[in-house]
Amino acid sequence: MGRTLENKKEIVADLKETLSESTLALVIEYQGLTVAEITDLRRRLRPTGTVCKVTKNTLMGIAIQDDEKWQALSELLKGSSAFLLVKEDFSGAIKAYQDFQKASKKTELRGGVLEGRLLKEPDVKALGDLPSKEQLIGQIAGAINAVATKLAVGINEVPGGLARALQALADKENGGSDDAA
Repeated sequence: MGRTLENKKEIVADLKETLSESTLALVIEYQGLTVAEITDLRRRLRPTGTVCKVTKNTLMGIAIQDDEKWQALSELLKGSSAFLLVKEDFSGAIKAYQDFQKASKKTELRGGVLEGRLLKEPDVKALGDLPSKEQLIGQIAGAINAVATKLAVGINEVPGGLARALQALADKENGGSDDAA
């Protein structure tokens, strides 16, 4: 039994809503994956805020036709397509997909779209090599902590240096007055 027009409209509306919340869309060739493997992929992607949608290319085409941000996606709509719609951590999502791909060896990345720009496989791999949001926050926090530590050491050094300078001056004056007597 085929899908009704009403059912197709619901799918397109759901796709539009998910795309509006997404920052990156990846298209993979998923032919040959079992239901269990698709479920495994979805489970791996969930912590990164990514949704895996398996839908007809025509329905995705209808969902993106009025949205300039996703127009480039139309070039990737061919064959058996699964769409990885990334809401937050695109580096983590790409790494999760790459791990899945290494394990299953059944999918192929066609490309993606980020901020209206078409990405080929090498571009997506380069994005995957970027540090995750948590790693970047950790690096920034470490840098801020290092600056604060250096500043604290510097501030603590000022009174110590002043005290040594005053002591040297006092010693010189005491030593200089003994020579005059």
